[in-house]
Amino acid sequence: MAELVDNTTPAWKGRVAEAANRFKALPNNKKLLFFAALAAVFSLVVALVLFNRAPDERVLFSNLSDGDGGQITAALQQMNVPYKLGEGGVISVPADRLYDVRLKLAAQGLPKAGGTGFELMDGQKFGISQFSEQVNYQRAVEGELSRTIESVSAVRQARVHLAIPKQSVFVRERELPTASVMLTLHPGRVMDAAQTAGIMHLVSSSVPNLPLKNVSIVDQDGNLISGATELENGSGLDRRQLGLVRQIEKDYAQRVESILEPIFGKGNAHAQVTAQVDFSELEQTSETYRPNSSPNPSATRSQQIMESLGNGAPTPSGVPGALSNQPPSAASAPLTLPPGAAPGTVTLSGQPLTPTGATRREITTNYEVDKTIQHLRQPKGQVKRLSAAVVVNFKLVPDKDGALKPTALTAREIEQVNALVREAIGYNADRGDSVNVVNAAFADAVLPPTLQDKVVGYVSDNGGELFKYALLAIALAYLLLGVVRPIVRDIVRPPVPPVPERGSAEAAVVGGGKLLAVAGDDEDGEGRPAGAELSPQEKQRLDYDAALLAARELVKTDPRMAAQIIKEWIADE
Repeated sequence: MAELVDNTTPAWKGRVAEAANRFKALPNNKKLLFFAALAAVFSLVVALVLFNRAPDERVLFSNLSDGDGGQITAALQQMNVPYKLGEGGVISVPADRLYDVRLKLAAQGLPKAGGTGFELMDGQKFGISQFSEQVNYQRAVEGELSRTIESVSAVRQARVHLAIPKQSVFVRERELPTASVMLTLHPGRVMDAAQTAGIMHLVSSSVPNLPLKNVSIVDQDGNLISGATELENGSGLDRRQLGLVRQIEKDYAQRVESILEPIFGKGNAHAQVTAQVDFSELEQTSETYRPNSSPNPSATRSQQIMESLGNGAPTPSGVPGALSNQPPSAASAPLTLPPGAAPGTVTLSGQPLTPTGATRREITTNYEVDKTIQHLRQPKGQVKRLSAAVVVNFKLVPDKDGALKPTALTAREIEQVNALVREAIGYNADRGDSVNVVNAAFADAVLPPTLQDKVVGYVSDNGGELFKYALLAIALAYLLLGVVRPIVRDIVRPPVPPVPERGSAEAAVVGGGKLLAVAGDDEDGEGRPAGAELSPQEKQRLDYDAALLAARELVKTDPRMAAQIIKEWIADE
């Protein structure tokens, strides 16, 4: 029945029970050492994980002044909130308490602003003088401008000084205010032209009658940075124009390299282009008149016709003088007129009278004058001249042995490259463009660092950290291999009983499995009598021990015979 129960029991349960029994059989000192080693290993692993884990902290405030930082840290200490100080006035707190701490500090009025703003006007005393009121107002405006400028990401601290003259009722004696701004930038930060112009416009718009040119901005090193935003005034180019020139040169260089890379490979052709850009603005107005044309195809603008008819009266004539101014003599008319003559048509002598008056006609015609009016305005930023310099690497040509050998380009190939470059940049000989192509062998490129170089560099840069990790690893390995492993091995694998020496009287086994003599006590403390029947497991173990003892003795006494036996076993297999 016992054998049936043993066969139905799972093997792993029996092993676990056997390991538990062996662990219970261990001495108490080994048990304590085992638990202490496990606790030490667990502690080292947890400490290593916590040490390498980044702290879960968030920035509470940054860009704080010394006064505000001291007040905030004092308040955090009173609230028992752990904090960490960093460079640039940065205070960090645990992420789970970030918003709670901010609300509590805001209730206390922290952080206070770096400067004094319009809250200065809240505590005005009754009967204050006009001068003091004006000074307080100016201080308030300066403080508010400083706060606003400090909100720019690149600005760490700002100070604004306003010079506001006293107002005058006389227009000719009016003076314009001026402003000076001192900026302290964060380490590694710079102010670009757009940000500087924005601060200038901000200050100029905040103060009445303050022109933009009267605002000066300097950095913490005393460099004037407001002059970089002024547009061209005849003295030079501004940053935007210089940036446009660099962009034009970069675009042309990329065109050249992109058309040569498919031919010579990437990195085997480099180009640099210099562009002369005209930023002058030209306006021109011209009037052009055509030569006079015949009246028929001309357009008539206006025409005036004047006509006058004579009345038959004698027109005064003669030489001015006394004779002509004398009155006419008495008329003597014939008594009879010639037949058929009407009165007033003949003279006194009977001759027909000729009328002295005539018809007068004047015509004035005005024609349109042909003219052309042109108003030309040339745009800014026109390219006046381009100069391109291109260097091409030697091409690799296989020699007789098949090895690639650098070879210079032929004159025809260089001419082809020159033609490609000219077409790529839009070469124009009339404006004086120039292209120069050079074929030369490039120097060896810098090889990327190998894995060995990276490892050596990392070890040299992080020697202290690696030494610390090495000590932890050695301590962990000693605990695992020197303490825990032997104890676990004793628990998992049962100890081999000592083999009795050959010829001793401690044990003797006969062929029928009879125990002839055994030294020791049984569970009851009495020795097992000779001739007692052994169990199959004890028989198998004693047979194995006896055979192992015989083999050891054979190897010790006669090594040659043992070697021969092993050779025969190998040959048989």
